[in-house]
Amino acid sequence: MRTLTGITPSGTLHIGNYFGAMRPAIDAQTRGDCFYFIADYHSMTTVTAAAERRKNTQGIALDWLACGLDPQTSVFWRQSDVPEVCELMWMLGTLAPMGLMERAHSYKDKTAKGISPNFGLFAYPVLMAADILLYDTHRVPVGRDQKQHVEMTRDMAIKFNEAYGETLVVPESEIRDEVAVIPGLDGQKMSKSYGNTIEIFGDEKALRKKIMGIVMDSRTPAEPKPDADKNLALQLLKFFAPPAIATDYEDRLRAGGLGYGDLKKVLFEHYWNYFAAARARRADLAANLDHVDAVLRDGAQRARAVAEQVIGRARKASGLR
Repeated sequence: MRTLTGITPSGTLHIGNYFGAMRPAIDAQTRGDCFYFIADYHSMTTVTAAAERRKNTQGIALDWLACGLDPQTSVFWRQSDVPEVCELMWMLGTLAPMGLMERAHSYKDKTAKGISPNFGLFAYPVLMAADILLYDTHRVPVGRDQKQHVEMTRDMAIKFNEAYGETLVVPESEIRDEVAVIPGLDGQKMSKSYGNTIEIFGDEKALRKKIMGIVMDSRTPAEPKPDADKNLALQLLKFFAPPAIATDYEDRLRAGGLGYGDLKKVLFEHYWNYFAAARARRADLAANLDHVDAVLRDGAQRARAVAEQVIGRARKASGLR
């Protein structure tokens, strides 16, 4: 059973990305055949600066390897290093009904947020379908907001198979209902678009300032806080501290006598220590970028070996060979 995950290089990763997507995907390595790719073609729908794309792509590679992606047990590559994905996208696009494309939520959502409409943005679900189908993928872990794209992928695979015979594996979505919503610094869902993120990697002084700047209510340290479980700093602490420590601070906040400043200091220390090993690994990787490039090249060779078989079947079935 092959699982595939795509990672768009859209900027600096934050702890919402980590707990929502990175850690579950990396944990999956122990349970089966995992393919991970950096979706640099997809980034072209919103990023037009070449230097920014190169920087983001390199940064994503460093982040995922530092956080535990193992290129020995999994396959990790740059999407654009396997150009067959564009050929399969065209094949699928010739069969994708316009009605199906026009129902895609992502295009409507992104243009509503002010992103300039273009063909790439509109055709995003077809490229995503090619990403999935090119590697005989069985499972695609996604949040509920991406479920429609996997359903569209299934529709396109079935349509191709109906037109040309059984050729493509029809994948299943794997919805992770258990993934927690990580609150941002303002209490909303953590998101770059809200400017409320805590980065996984970054300058210690700047990150400490962010966490110490979390806004609290005006109650004094001595006052009991019966609603302690709703405290933002405490909610974040629970992701980084052992349960017994988080419970102890919740009890102290509820009883009164714990100052918000002290709580935020504890939060920063546990957050900083949580990623200490990953920071060290990232620094080592950043000092050896030739190794990182070699990892991506090797991953592309392994991914392309699968892709060539699938595209060969698709060409033959559709009469191109």
